[in-house]
Amino acid sequence: MPGYSTRNLQLDVSGQCYRLRVLSDLQQFDDPDGHAANLGISSAQWSLFGQVWPAGQRLAEAMQGFDMAGKRILELGCGIGLASLVLQQRGADVVASDVHPLVEPFLAYNAALNDLPAVEYRQMRWDVPLPTLGHFDVIIASDVLYERAHAQLIGEVVERYARPGAGAEVVLTDPGRGNSARLTSVLGAQGFSLEPGPHAADAGCDDRIRTLHYCRRLAA
Repeated sequence: MPGYSTRNLQLDVSGQCYRLRVLSDLQQFDDPDGHAANLGISSAQWSLFGQVWPAGQRLAEAMQGFDMAGKRILELGCGIGLASLVLQQRGADVVASDVHPLVEPFLAYNAALNDLPAVEYRQMRWDVPLPTLGHFDVIIASDVLYERAHAQLIGEVVERYARPGAGAEVVLTDPGRGNSARLTSVLGAQGFSLEPGPHAADAGCDDRIRTLHYCRRLAA
């Protein structure tokens, strides 16, 4: 038996119902072999992967209507992986990634709960290159700018894995943590520009979550 408890929930994403197993609450913790600690995940951070956060749900909604035709898509810090499940449901070529050691089994379980094939998954640290990962047309993430240094880290990940040249895209949902301007600057140096908004998924919303859609129009 695991040393943590879970609950099941159902979420509506643009009219499509998804069933998810998540952690019961933010007090859960189970790291008997120190695997998470060795990856730099503290006891306070351990449970964060196991919930659907508002920015994660917003990203999933954005992916429900996203033009994915012919695009290879990478989700960073996927956590429960709702956005990747939405893309899998739509038949996208998607790879989910995270550093937490429990993300992969939760993602596989949730894919099965929704009668979906397992989502391709790679455990990935943002500061350690994975040469075998390849390049992606689109890189997506939700609420990954929770520390100032993360803008630079995400920029380096994009530089490493975004398809070279024009046409690459980055889509992030951000709840207003104050670091998005720094990311815009970092990505701007790579030839990305922020598309005019608001994104359709933000229309009529009164919270602080913004959908940031960057495109590279010119060759880097």
